[in-house]
This record gives sequence, structure tokens and C-alpha cells, in this order.
Amino acid sequence: MDTTAKPKTNTPNNNRSFSKPTYGAKREGGDNRRSRPSFDRPKPEFDQKMVSIRRVTRVVAGGRRMTFAVAIAIGDKKGSVGLGTGKGGDTAIAIAKALRQAKKNMFKIKTTKEMSIPHEVSAKFGSAKLSIMPNRGKGLVSGSTVRDMLVLAGIKNVTAKLHSGTKNKLNNARAAYKTLYILKEKTSAVKVSAFIPEETPKVEVK
Repeated sequence: MDTTAKPKTNTPNNNRSFSKPTYGAKREGGDNRRSRPSFDRPKPEFDQKMVSIRRVTRVVAGGRRMTFAVAIAIGDKKGSVGLGTGKGGDTAIAIAKALRQAKKNMFKIKTTKEMSIPHEVSAKFGSAKLSIMPNRGKGLVSGSTVRDMLVLAGIKNVTAKLHSGTKNKLNNARAAYKTLYILKEKTSAVKVSAFIPEETPKVEVK
């Protein structure tokens, strides 16, 4: 009895290559595989920055209902800036609402030729106090969400000091929005934002 092992013969199955074919290469049947189409996303109209996003849970009779609250700041880096908030059951819906409100609240800032501010301004929102002053060529000196608002507006060579008693990013962003609103151009046809309450005139009683 012959116990020597016979050498394996190469069959067509053993010659198969398991490497993935490259796109655009010619297939065995003679067909040319089409390359994957590239979907280019359209460039947004304004630059935007997510200020805050949080999940809100509300207890109802049927159980817990979760919604999302989003705050977005937008700007064109040419002196215009806006801030908006939105709520929805999905993040996409909340972002769309916040973006729509931010466009409504957008206004034009009165700037110098060097994209700085003409004079010092300060405002307060809640417990957040903000002061913005020109610094004559020292660059943008700021932090937190205030820096994001200034970058979106395209403001340069300013120093922002935030004296805030809160770490809430949305309140700090609203303080920056209110401070920059003082420099709004008169030609900007934008209504007073909901973030800034209108002052009622005092009536003197004789």
C-alpha cells in the first residue's frame, strides 16, 4: 500500500482572488463598474456655531417625553450676527427652528475700516456682565461663547471681559448678543430681538 501523499493539483477554485475589485475596473463579464457618485453638500449661507444643546425630559400622564433644546449663533464674518433657539422632538427639527430664528434676529454691526468697534460698549443679561472695547491692533482677546459670537461677526482687534456669575453658555451668548446690539446700524431693518426686552416709556402723572 502506497502511503506517500499525493501533491494537490491546482483547481480553478484555488486560483480565485478574494481581493475586492477596485471601482472603475473591468469585471469578469465585461461590464465596467461605475464609480460611486460624489454628493457635494451646498455651502451654507452663513457660518454657524452650536452654542448649546441639551435634552429636556418632561413627565406626562403617559410617561416621559423627551425633547431637545438647541441654541445656534450665525454670522457672515462681515459685521452681521444672529442668535436663535429652537425646541423639537428631534435634533434636526430643533436645529432648523433655531437657525430660522437666528436669521430673523440677525442684524448689522457698525464697525470701523479695520473691522473693529468704534467705542467701548457694555451690557448685562441675567447675572452675566460683558464689556467689549477696542484694543488697537492687539487681536481678538476673548473666550467662552463670546469669542464665537465675535468670530462669526468678523470683529477684530477687540478685548472682551466677561464678568459672569453663571456658566450657562446660552446666557453668556445672549449677553454678547445684547452688547453687540448696541452697535447696530440704523439702516438695519431688524426688529428688536426677543432676547432684549423693549423699554416702556414712562408717563408722568401731573
